[in-house]
Amino acid sequence: MDLLAVKKIGPKSVQILNKLDIRTVQDLLTYYPYRYNVYRPSSLNEINDIDVVCVNATIESTPKVSYIRRNFNRLSFKALANDFLINVVIFNRAFMVKNLDVGKNVCLIGKYNKQKNSFVANDIKLGWITDIKIEPVYHITKGIKNKEINSFIQNAFLYVDQLLDYIPKSIQENYHFLSKEEAIREIHNPKSSQKLKQARLRCIYEEFFVFMLKINYLKNKNENIKGIKKEYDEEKLENFLASLPFELTTDQISAVNDCLKDLKSSKKMNRLIQGDVGSGKTIVATITMVANAYSGYQSALMAPTEILAKQHYDTISFLLKDFDIRVCLLTGSVKKKEYEEILKQLKNGEIDILIGTHSLINEEVQFKNLGLVITDEQHRFGVNQRGNLQNKGILPDTIYMSATPIPRTYALTIYQDMDTSLIKTKPNGRKEIKTYVKKESELKSVLEHILKEIKLGHQIYVVAPSITENEERNVHDVQNLKKSFFLAFQGKINIDVLHGKIKAKEKEEIMARFKSGETKILIATTVIEVGVDVKNATTIVIFNAEMFGLATLHQLRGRVGRNDLESTCFLISDYDIERLKVLEQSNDGFYISEQDFLMRREGDLFGTRQSGDMIFKIADLKKDFKILLQTKEDSKIFLRDTKNMEEKYEKILKSISHID
Repeated sequence: MDLLAVKKIGPKSVQILNKLDIRTVQDLLTYYPYRYNVYRPSSLNEINDIDVVCVNATIESTPKVSYIRRNFNRLSFKALANDFLINVVIFNRAFMVKNLDVGKNVCLIGKYNKQKNSFVANDIKLGWITDIKIEPVYHITKGIKNKEINSFIQNAFLYVDQLLDYIPKSIQENYHFLSKEEAIREIHNPKSSQKLKQARLRCIYEEFFVFMLKINYLKNKNENIKGIKKEYDEEKLENFLASLPFELTTDQISAVNDCLKDLKSSKKMNRLIQGDVGSGKTIVATITMVANAYSGYQSALMAPTEILAKQHYDTISFLLKDFDIRVCLLTGSVKKKEYEEILKQLKNGEIDILIGTHSLINEEVQFKNLGLVITDEQHRFGVNQRGNLQNKGILPDTIYMSATPIPRTYALTIYQDMDTSLIKTKPNGRKEIKTYVKKESELKSVLEHILKEIKLGHQIYVVAPSITENEERNVHDVQNLKKSFFLAFQGKINIDVLHGKIKAKEKEEIMARFKSGETKILIATTVIEVGVDVKNATTIVIFNAEMFGLATLHQLRGRVGRNDLESTCFLISDYDIERLKVLEQSNDGFYISEQDFLMRREGDLFGTRQSGDMIFKIADLKKDFKILLQTKEDSKIFLRDTKNMEEKYEKILKSISHID
């Protein structure tokens, strides 16, 4: 249902909600809070200095605002709480001054220092809180506040009964789950912590149940699917292998043998190639595509970004320049005339390997005889998207590549429908990346290191969590970092900026300048997290490192160390030092992923840019893993015992089946 059907949501609000990936009323109702604030009124007589407390007070003096530095202000006033006259201060809330008048009742949330008689607030609520209050907190974006999202959701409750419930009735009764409607209402408007717990459990179970239903269904289908044997010319393949300008590692050889064995088999290939950053998965995929071409079939390689697709195209085209195998690139940036020519040649069988982004799944893209489908960073594509590409061929073999190492226990569940090849060893000559956690006050030494590397002819990545300045979050952004670096190096060094909002053509130009060496410092967001390969880059500096998961930091670190040069990663942060030091200790992505699961608080398995079917709106793979295992078994039983399956389940399963 359209968002405009919800009271008080207009076209402008729709645009803002779309930025949060809320496009329908269902999306809005299932836009779950990522945490809750629990307020219990306290007395100043009862609390300790270390406690974060909630205190009712009355403003006694006119609030004053002072500016400490740019984008950092201090709001202060005196207030009467439990007959104590206390000094209240809150930072970066200058905008609140218009609502804080003398005599007004407020609730202060923060810490009280008895010795200094000062209350440092992190939030101020208008009016007193007289009972325990649970307040949902949502991820927000520019132009919308937490209260507005909650208000929109309250208005959308009018349509909550239209949400489909995917937990079978027998399971609901067995586990005494709340109804879906009651659970959704409770999650957004909690009445008690106990009821909230029941509501969350019910919604977490449903998310995992639908996911495991798909996985178990695919596993059952794949076990019974007979593929097409690929009889390739072994002599031609040997010639290609002999032409490679490097030696394959033991793990690469093992992965290649797995894939070639699958090609020759009558069983349809369904393989995951999992390898750490820079381990050389692309060459394994390339060799398999060459064998597929020599057996008379076409291959498709789908990457999540244009930058990565272009890089794959450049690498594979170079390796095949002396061989009679035609490689083409198809992305959203390809001009209409060229696009139509590629489609024509593809349909005629003149193209052997097609590399691209999600453009490959467009309806007009038709292959003559697609025999192999490869998706890179496969968790970023939904099962439906992968199925759409596979449907363009008759039982094509499939390979999924991922540079996101995850603990074995989780992998066995999440990827149980696939065979797995693991690449752990890095190509010969690669050196370990030296990693250092530095505080903001130590930036001078980092800048000295950067200057030294540039003088040696090398290049630098700089990463920030934000594109532009954000008053609500005191974090670095790429625009201000560009100004700072420009001043630090007196404008004598070429600096470029790269982020997700830049148009594709401009992105290509920026990357071309960096690859050519014209740009010395590339300041970017996590858009460079996956696949960007500039061998001359030897240093990466990541600001506000505490805001990223360890797995994401490891992926970012993998942008350097892609040659035989000494490479360095600097993690800039004044917080969370103990967690970040894990990266100082190890370059092993699998060890790091284990630590990430043990230490992380919130976030997702695959970092900040995850998309596709691996997104869980409320479930958490680590915290809720026991629930995932239960849904694994429950969905197996459901698939086995259900004879007259309801239409809603048939729709889910049919949408992901690549044989229907």
